[in-house]
Amino acid sequence: MPHHVQRSIDSPLRTGLTRTQLWEAADQGLIKCWEIGRQRAERFPDLAQRCLAGELPVLGWKGGVSRSLKKNEKYGSLKYLAQWQGLRGEDLDIDLAEERSLTCSRTKMKVTFTPDRTKYFNQVAEVEA
Repeated sequence: MPHHVQRSIDSPLRTGLTRTQLWEAADQGLIKCWEIGRQRAERFPDLAQRCLAGELPVLGWKGGVSRSLKKNEKYGSLKYLAQWQGLRGEDLDIDLAEERSLTCSRTKMKVTFTPDRTKYFNQVAEVEA
């Protein structure tokens, strides 16, 4: 199993793959999340601009923030990080064995993206109002 998932922004979007190939391969679905981010950047340029400005908007995976919480830090999914990189038009670059922290430029919330699902699985879900 690779510990580092990387893909160039110049890579074409993949087609014709099965659900198992997309979500259960060695990359754990990170490439698909990144590709979804690239597609969303085309459809939602305002969202892409927010990501480029360092915001961590609420997306389909745990990790986004819509407001500051009492506890100024939380955990997020590597799938969120992959989609965020795609939205920013960046190369996919995620180490499956390491945590990576980012601070939202708008809310100042620190989010640590982790491969350990137990760290974010039981957090209170944040719903966009």
